[in-house]
Amino acid sequence: MANLNSTITVLAETFAAQMVAALRSMSLEEILGATQMGDGARVKTSGATPKATKAPRSKGRLARRSAEDIAKMQAAIVALVKASKGIGAEQIRAHLKITKAELASPINAALASKKIRKTGQKRATKYHAGK
Repeated sequence: MANLNSTITVLAETFAAQMVAALRSMSLEEILGATQMGDGARVKTSGATPKATKAPRSKGRLARRSAEDIAKMQAAIVALVKASKGIGAEQIRAHLKITKAELASPINAALASKKIRKTGQKRATKYHAGK
């Protein structure tokens, strides 16, 4: 057992010394070129399949919207809610082609002014015409 351990140690030290010598004799460009592909991406080291990627997110916060913009969006939401019998936020967003962040302020304003009302909780929330 001691003989095996010493053999492995000698081989590892020899390998490490040869790697260091090879790296010292190369330029930085050669080293980087050997670890990258032509498009600048890293060389894939495992045989695993790539994970599914998420849709790209927009960078940063929403642009500041004027009171008029919020009022127009609120009017569109109220008209859509009145035209349907109980509609969820996801359907509102899909119909108006807006993001979740763009929906929050106008829908809260419509709820506060009692132009619409809501029933349910979380994802089961439905919006109805106000009374």
